[in-house]
Amino acid sequence: MSDKKTTKGTVYLIGAGPGDPGLLTIKAKEYIETADVVVYDYLASPHLLEYAQESAQIIYVGKKGGDHTLTQEKINHLLVEKAQQGLNVARLKGGDPFVFGRGGEEAQELLDAGVAYELVPGVTSAIAAPAYAGIPVTHREHTSFVSFITGHEDPTKKETSMQWDIFAKSNATLVFLMGVKNLGNIVEKLVENGKSQETPVALVRWGTTTKQETVQGTLSNIVERVKAAKLKAPAIIVVGNVVSLRKQLRWFDKRPLFGKNIVITRARAQASNLVQTLSKLGAHCIEIPTIKIMAPADISPVKKAIESIAGYDWLVFTSVNGVKYFFDTLFSMGNDVRSLGHLKVACIGPVTKERVADFGIISDILPETFRAESVVKAFADMDMKNKKVLLPRAKKARTILPEELAKMGAIVDEVTAYETQLDNSGQEELNQLLEENAIDLITFTSSSTVSNFMALLETSEKAKLIENIKFASIGPITSDTARSLGLNPAIEAESYTIPGLVDAILAHYMNGEQS
Repeated sequence: MSDKKTTKGTVYLIGAGPGDPGLLTIKAKEYIETADVVVYDYLASPHLLEYAQESAQIIYVGKKGGDHTLTQEKINHLLVEKAQQGLNVARLKGGDPFVFGRGGEEAQELLDAGVAYELVPGVTSAIAAPAYAGIPVTHREHTSFVSFITGHEDPTKKETSMQWDIFAKSNATLVFLMGVKNLGNIVEKLVENGKSQETPVALVRWGTTTKQETVQGTLSNIVERVKAAKLKAPAIIVVGNVVSLRKQLRWFDKRPLFGKNIVITRARAQASNLVQTLSKLGAHCIEIPTIKIMAPADISPVKKAIESIAGYDWLVFTSVNGVKYFFDTLFSMGNDVRSLGHLKVACIGPVTKERVADFGIISDILPETFRAESVVKAFADMDMKNKKVLLPRAKKARTILPEELAKMGAIVDEVTAYETQLDNSGQEELNQLLEENAIDLITFTSSSTVSNFMALLETSEKAKLIENIKFASIGPITSDTARSLGLNPAIEAESYTIPGLVDAILAHYMNGEQS
């Protein structure tokens, strides 16, 4: 019996938005999540691929400044071919497919081949990029209409359709897309046809993303200013009096961490909160995880401890990872939290406490850190003599906690609930960024992220590569590890949590430490 599909699939022409993944529509997200194939281009945010099924085929067909991975003809053929195989295809196009996105051409090709399609509009950069730069494309005191204009016409056309005399004489806001290379010609044509040389102009590159750049001037000087700024595509050009409102209305690039390139070394599965928070503050977050967290190769010690759980008095968690993997094993064995009802529970740190609370368990005590004085203080009122303590934790972990508990008379069983391994998937990108001096700050959320970061540095001149980079540590233990490896964190969280780390980074830059 053949598994080959007999019905044709549908192609969804999806507007992926201008770059900020948060501007994707709900319908677009739903189609990405259910697609068999995702075909995306250069201007579609790679973060949108995280919505795709693990089984989905991901195909890049980017077109960057004339450098085509696939020609438009081959892209059309690819969409038809996949749909005719019975697959549903999510075609992600930057901005809106029908606003200079060649979506109409792709739709026509699909219909000619007998393939069904649906169109999902997207937020176009023609509106979004100016908005993120603080430029409203319409304003009652300046203009009541706007024109979207291609920055370069189809080169095969025999005659131009550009009505420069109308553009120049109109008081409409003019928004040129894909016109950076033709900026000089655009300015020349507008001035030749009567546009005042004092007309405000702005170019917005990578609008709505943390890489956004804006160059502002007038028709008389914008070419020189763009050249001096070395501004390149992708960018939109806005011409009109509304550009003058940017001084008052700019908001996106005024955020406290805007323009800072911050490397996140935390495990990818746990990095989202840190990335999201720093991104909202304007930072460009670069995820280069240095560790991978996984279940141990041998989980029999954890299982044995759970089978004997009735014999323990205390259950102590030192991290959210210990919580996750302990309960994963507990549930896989057919147990639930009722089997833990007789135990007292301790958690190191408030985040670990919150994770345990997700399972309906309230921590009896809360040592703030691994430091000996913190552990002693937390257990000071507890009689630990001959009490059996189960400590599910990392394969390689600090010895302070079991040592201090043993001094109190406790009988401590340490079991490996999870282990960390070096993640070298971002090694090439990390070293390239270091060589290009393209990093402002590197964050460390544990001692293992520090040691693994150093292991990823490829050259023998490690000190030279990182001499101009600042480091941010989640707490003193991580800082101690960093210093032992030759790094001196400029930032250390007072509260040893992700929010505490963010607060420390924010305070550092807002106190005038801009470099």
